[in-house]
Amino acid sequence: MTDDGRPRLAEQRGLDEVYGPAEDSHLLAETAVERVDSAERVLDVGTGSGYVASSIREGTGAWVVGSDLNPKACRRASGTGIPVVCGDLLSPFRADSFDVVCFNPPYLPTPPEEEWGDWMNAALSGGPEGRAVIDRFLDDVGRVLDENGRVYLLISTLTGPDEVRDRAAESGFVTGTVAEESHPFEKLLVLELTRE
Repeated sequence: MTDDGRPRLAEQRGLDEVYGPAEDSHLLAETAVERVDSAERVLDVGTGSGYVASSIREGTGAWVVGSDLNPKACRRASGTGIPVVCGDLLSPFRADSFDVVCFNPPYLPTPPEEEWGDWMNAALSGGPEGRAVIDRFLDDVGRVLDENGRVYLLISTLTGPDEVRDRAAESGFVTGTVAEESHPFEKLLVLELTRE
C-alpha cells in the first residue's frame, strides 16, 4: 500500500489483463451518454473491456468505435459488438474523423521501480506524475476531431488537474469540468475539452 492507503500498482499484477469497468469507467460513460447526440461519430480511446463504448452506443444510438493498444482488450471489447481498432492512442485514425473522443487514460502516478511492463501496468500507470499518456493524447487529439468536436477526458486529482488543463490549453483547448465524484483518496473529474 502507498502512504495514502491506495494499493501499489505492483500489487495489482494478479488482476485480469484487460481493464474492466470501475468507478472511473462508470463516471465517464454516464457523462458521455448525457452529452453525446445520436448523429455523432464517437471514439473511445483505451476502450479496455468496451464498457464505455457500448454504454455510449446503447444510451445514445451514436456510431461508436473503440481503440486499444492491448490486443486482448480489443478482442474482449469487440465481443460487445463495438468495432475496435488495435493501435496506440489516436495513431490509427485520419484527421477530422470524430465528433467526440472519450478517454479514461492510465492516470495513476507510478514510480519507475513499480513499472512491470505488462498489460495491466499499461492500463493503470500514468508514469511518475500520472500524465505521461495524457500528455501524448492531448498533443494529438485535435487532429482527429471535427472542427466543432469535443473531448471527454477522465482524470484524477492525483494526476494534477491544473497541469492537465495547462497542457490542454497548449494544444488549443478550453477545458471545463462537467462531472466529478469523490473517493477516499482522490476525486475523479471528467473534463470537457473544446477548441478555443
